[in-house]
Amino acid sequence: MTDRTPHVRIDVEVLDANITAMQSFCDNRGIALRPHVKTHKSLVIARRQLDAGAHGLTVATLGEAEVFAAVAREYGVSILVAYPALVDADRLRALTQRVDVIVGADSEHSFDAIAGSGAAISIEIDTGLRRSGVAVDRLDALVRAAHARDIPVEGVFSFPGHGYSAGSGAADAARDEAVASAAARDVLHAGGVTDPVLSGGCTPTAAHTDATVVTELRPGVYALMDAQQRALGVARDEDLALTVRSSVVSTAVRGSYVLDAGAKLLGLDSPAYVEGHGWIPSRPGDVVARLWEHHAVVTPVPGSPLPSVGDRIDVVPNHVCATVNLVDELHTSDGGVWPVDARGRNT
Repeated sequence: MTDRTPHVRIDVEVLDANITAMQSFCDNRGIALRPHVKTHKSLVIARRQLDAGAHGLTVATLGEAEVFAAVAREYGVSILVAYPALVDADRLRALTQRVDVIVGADSEHSFDAIAGSGAAISIEIDTGLRRSGVAVDRLDALVRAAHARDIPVEGVFSFPGHGYSAGSGAADAARDEAVASAAARDVLHAGGVTDPVLSGGCTPTAAHTDATVVTELRPGVYALMDAQQRALGVARDEDLALTVRSSVVSTAVRGSYVLDAGAKLLGLDSPAYVEGHGWIPSRPGDVVARLWEHHAVVTPVPGSPLPSVGDRIDVVPNHVCATVNLVDELHTSDGGVWPVDARGRNT
């Protein structure tokens, strides 16, 4: 493991415990788990998830699918591109020759490219986030359009991202998802899709999933967790598998200290329910108050002693997906180095 800072560290025991916990949650409720690998972008971690019992993988882009195709084929599982992708026909056809692929869609735009490629589609429905996805009352038209082009319809997927909020937000979003998914199921049955996959979920809403409706979950952050999940009450301190190891580089300005893990490691996500730009486990009252590219300015608890220049301090980032996408490798607690295999595969 490197002594250079800043770098990203993975506690392998915590990672494996998180993977096992989510898999057990799904298994106990009869829900298939298809983890979203955009969180970690790592073939090593994907293998751990598949070894634990995941029945497929979720990606955000065709580029990510191309990276994970070999491991998915090795385990005999499919890849869902959970995004209304603008599909290149030749690229998709080359991918489906390597692995079974399900492509997300919320319009007919890419149907001509998907038709004849060997890929199925899952239609995205909006369950309240109002980001992408069709209203359920428009679902039937897309199902009919897909069938007219002989495109297999796998089912529907949703992202209850409005569950990223304090209070009852996660439970409310999961309920919205269940209502919309149940309505979508009826539309799919009427349209000839006899056994549809009703795919949903994210890490904050997973615990509230209605297993009588949702048949598949696609959380991503659960494997590593982050300061957002801690602030929402989804992750305990002992569930935080990823940290950014940093060094104190300055204490020159009275009443603060500076770490070398700036925005280029911690990212810029700063939701209202999280104080600061990350959480410091060894100094839990200190606030990562301001960020520049290579500077994190920390305000300590009033009256507490400042750390010394050169001290190492671990920071839990607010949004782990952004942090992983900013580095080439992950340093592990057992001395290993795992590449971020799908870094930069954003198309």
